[in-house]
Amino acid sequence: MHRRSFLTVAGALTLTDCGEAPKPAALPIAAAVPPPTAIIDAHHHFWMYTKKDYGWISDKMPAIQRDFLPVHLADTLKESGVNGAVSVQARQNLAETRFLLKHAADNEFLRGVVGWVPLIEPDVAKKIEAFAGQSKLKGMRHVLHDERDDDYMLRPDFNRGIKELKPFKLRYDILIFEKHLPQTIEFVDQHPDQTFIVDHIAKPKIKAHRIEPWKANLIELAKRPNVYCKLSGMVTEADWEKWTPADLAPYIDTVLAAFGPQRIMYGSDWPVCLLASPYKRWFDTVTAAISKLSESERARILGGTAIEAYNL
Repeated sequence: MHRRSFLTVAGALTLTDCGEAPKPAALPIAAAVPPPTAIIDAHHHFWMYTKKDYGWISDKMPAIQRDFLPVHLADTLKESGVNGAVSVQARQNLAETRFLLKHAADNEFLRGVVGWVPLIEPDVAKKIEAFAGQSKLKGMRHVLHDERDDDYMLRPDFNRGIKELKPFKLRYDILIFEKHLPQTIEFVDQHPDQTFIVDHIAKPKIKAHRIEPWKANLIELAKRPNVYCKLSGMVTEADWEKWTPADLAPYIDTVLAAFGPQRIMYGSDWPVCLLASPYKRWFDTVTAAISKLSESERARILGGTAIEAYNL
């Protein structure tokens, strides 16, 4: 097993074996660095809990079997110095999109919404157009990893729906398990002008300490410049009770090397993260992991990338 380390090359990060000469890295995407105070949580959820609406929340998850609303998140963010957030859908219906947009309209700290529309339906453009006046609607998402068909994202009707997003300047969040990365590469290649954002670093098998083939596939996906990645959702892929920062380090290092700070954004996956970690512990884990980077690189991950990718 070789020891790995980071080297900064022309402002970008590359992963190399210790003692070897650094390998060339792609030049970073030029973008303005936000003020240090612009810290954005690019991934959280709200819900008013019922078993019917949130059947995936099992009885083994009592910590999240309750309501989670803006009043609860606001205090949580302040504790870590986070001053903005992006709300992401947790139900697959149009009522969910309206629910999130209403909270965003009522709360200034909620900077954007990633909603849901029925992308496979022929009239999806009309469904999107119904939200056209909502400036905080920034993207859409479908819970791909729960579909029985692992190739769901390659369906012609789904891809026809994806093509309707760009005219409305909407991004698409990709929610998958690591086993879906090969299909995701094929999917993304059909839409070179669409902005994509990978949620939860594509959910590798952290608990099992397996890094391949996730690592190779993620590095391949990252070669597409229209793809961003959220540093989020990792603690619930690890051992909920026993995870340590060392368990997460190889995965964080891979994401940093593959995407560079210019295409990585911080996200909490609150309140789901509470199954394995208090909010502040996860935030502190991320800030410690990126402490080796320059101030401008840290600013990108903690806010600048989300502001750019979602046009917040």
